[in-house]
Amino acid sequence: MKYLTDEKLVIVGAAGMIGSNMAQTAMMMHLTPNLCLYDPYAPALEGVAEELMHCGFEGINLTFTSDIKEALTGARYIVSSGGAARKAGMTREDLLKGNAAIAEQFGKDVRAYCPDVRHIVVIFNPADITGLITLLYSGLKPSQVTTLAALDSTRLRSELAKYLHVSPDSVENARTYGGHGEQMAVYASTTTVDGRPLTEIIGTERLPEADWDALKTRVVQGGKHIIDLRGRSSFQSPAYLSIEMIAAAMGGPAFRWPAGTYVNNDRYSHIMMAMETVIGADGVSCRAVAGTPAEQEELDRSYRHLCELRDEVIAMGVMPPIDKWSTLNPYLDAKTC
Repeated sequence: MKYLTDEKLVIVGAAGMIGSNMAQTAMMMHLTPNLCLYDPYAPALEGVAEELMHCGFEGINLTFTSDIKEALTGARYIVSSGGAARKAGMTREDLLKGNAAIAEQFGKDVRAYCPDVRHIVVIFNPADITGLITLLYSGLKPSQVTTLAALDSTRLRSELAKYLHVSPDSVENARTYGGHGEQMAVYASTTTVDGRPLTEIIGTERLPEADWDALKTRVVQGGKHIIDLRGRSSFQSPAYLSIEMIAAAMGGPAFRWPAGTYVNNDRYSHIMMAMETVIGADGVSCRAVAGTPAEQEELDRSYRHLCELRDEVIAMGVMPPIDKWSTLNPYLDAKTC
């Protein structure tokens, strides 16, 4: 059996629905034979490991543990869904306080037990903030930590395909940027449908302005819609996309969607947000996002919302003031994007 790498991949939060789906997806995609599952809830974790072993995968060295030191020691790649799940009536931001503390400890554990890790994908909400906290406390370079943001872009693709009655494959370069939350920036200017710019379709009989506005709202509320339909938050889509991200970091196929990355430039400062990114064996890199003036204002507004959440975490005492960050992670003063 051929694998992308033989280095250790750790799934944090593996007893949960997202984590267990990530583990199975990683095994099906043949990322590495050395897969370790971690969760503090030992009985459910053992159950997940048992089920995966019952699948009959070949060539897999599957281990599991509720000891975080054992799990992270020797890890080269990590995907973490190790926070509380979003429930009905909750926004991603409602999860902030508890999951911020979890992210702080996770970052500290990475620093202590696997400082040589190559890449981490953080997906527990609010992912922009938990990823930022993880980056700060882990001491890693910004290129080594990404967060799940692609789910908003894939939802835009799906909503356009459904509304326009076309194959999703004919909707290309659907993009949302900024925060992975209610304040995301939904872009039209990047997207084409059957090779035609979406901006030429909006405002026509095929997609009236009012319907485009309603479609954007459905994209923003995509996670809530899943909760309304299924009674629980998304798990299949974030599991698959996050494993695609870590596969790209292992040197696998290019990741096709925006990722959350650390941004520090003259416009956006000391924040984690979705940008146009490339994830590869050397980590994540990004470039400035170009859009219409209205889209740029949406992105600015999303950035301001993320800053409010970041500053709320600072006020909680979970993170120090920004001017003290370099004492924990000197890489965070470098310019990016």
